[in-house]
Amino acid sequence: MKLLILDRDGVINEDSDAYIKSVQEWIPIPGSVAAIAALSRAGWTVAVATNQSGIARGYYDLATLDAMHQRLRALVAAEGGEVGLIVYCPHGPDAACDCRKPKPGMLQTIARHYACGLAGVWFVGDSLGDLEAAVAVDCQPVLVKTGKGPRTLGKTLPAGTLIFEDLAAIARELIHN
Repeated sequence: MKLLILDRDGVINEDSDAYIKSVQEWIPIPGSVAAIAALSRAGWTVAVATNQSGIARGYYDLATLDAMHQRLRALVAAEGGEVGLIVYCPHGPDAACDCRKPKPGMLQTIARHYACGLAGVWFVGDSLGDLEAAVAVDCQPVLVKTGKGPRTLGKTLPAGTLIFEDLAAIARELIHN
């Protein structure tokens, strides 16, 4: 199985320090939907692991989150692809859960769902927490320069982190190399 795991905000869609609170605010980064569709058509399973503390903070509800994910699925399907499992952490940063990145719970959930190991699987994110979650389960940490990526570049990255301009560049690399 060719599995790719993506963070959502800042990788697939535009990020906001004020949170993405509605379907109208969920705006795909140019090229990201086409990249997911192309990966899917090339035989990749594309899963998503996303912290969504806006739920715990009361900024939006589960129905709104589901609507955002349905929009993502519909846009990718319109380009001939599909999105695999989407897992999210609805907890706030102080909840002491096992799922909120940088903890690896969501990545472990994806591994169980697909009955596969995570060693070497690319996990693409835009924050240090994403990269740390990848390392915790032996995934390959991959940083994009979209979303919080430019800020993250200024931090000490885990050894071996791959860096790409955006999700479209990752798709080109994985499909053609």
